[in-house]
Amino acid sequence: MKYLNNLSILSILAVTLILVGCDKTKPYDVVVPPPQAHFVGKEIQVYKAEVNPAPVYNVVVGTTDVAKTDRTVTYNVTSISGAVGGNQFTIASGNTTGTVTIKAGEAVANIAVQANAASYTSGRKDTLMFTLAEPSVRPAAFMDTVYLVLRGPCFEGDVTLTDLLGDYANTNEDFGGAYGPYTTSISSVIQTGATTGDIVVENIYDYGWAPITFHLDWTDPANRLVTLDRQTNIAAASTVTSNPAYSSYLVMVGPSPTAGPGTFSICNQTLTLKIRVGLNSAAGTPLGWFGTPYTVNMAR
Repeated sequence: MKYLNNLSILSILAVTLILVGCDKTKPYDVVVPPPQAHFVGKEIQVYKAEVNPAPVYNVVVGTTDVAKTDRTVTYNVTSISGAVGGNQFTIASGNTTGTVTIKAGEAVANIAVQANAASYTSGRKDTLMFTLAEPSVRPAAFMDTVYLVLRGPCFEGDVTLTDLLGDYANTNEDFGGAYGPYTTSISSVIQTGATTGDIVVENIYDYGWAPITFHLDWTDPANRLVTLDRQTNIAAASTVTSNPAYSSYLVMVGPSPTAGPGTFSICNQTLTLKIRVGLNSAAGTPLGWFGTPYTVNMAR
């Protein structure tokens, strides 16, 4: 216990020395970090030039403090995609290098960008990279770069297949009679080429059918196609006919020889599917096709 007591005494003495050594009446220096400039908002920002003339888009610059005097922030602009200042876009304070003033008593300022809407009517996209530079308020180590994507209104040739995923709660169909609305869904997609891809559609017919795969082709944006190959064993024949002679058969689907291919709109999020319905044996051997065309209109 003597050893423990000695430790306690030493600890008390140490604390006493620390307290005695601290003079509360003496002013101590407070370290104030220098002001830093940074961008405000998301690192990747999208500017849609959907009308002509396009409205101005503001890339916002901020500082970590507020000052009593005006301050200047310097920025550089690099076009990653080949856009040319004065052609595809204009920045009044400089298309490649410029400055923006953060006024006294304020902490943000805008770099005003205006796109040339005529450059983006046919699906063109550009990316501008904004970075901060000196001499000016020192750039911060965070949000010192912003990527601004310039684009026009939705273009049917600009297809991102994953945008089609999900439910289509306003699906209607016609198979010798109108039915709907009901919900179908696109459960998976796969890119098969630069302008082609496959989608898997579930709940077509709204009666327990297996998922069906369709092929999309937007090589010609003005003539987008939806087709399918013959697929067997989709459901029991009883889902489409009450004739007992076909009780052992299964539903098959394929391309329609008369209605032609379907189509789709990435902008409107709609698909029109043209399907031929028939029956096959359990082994997949075709029995025959119904004469009634089957059209499915999928909409969000």
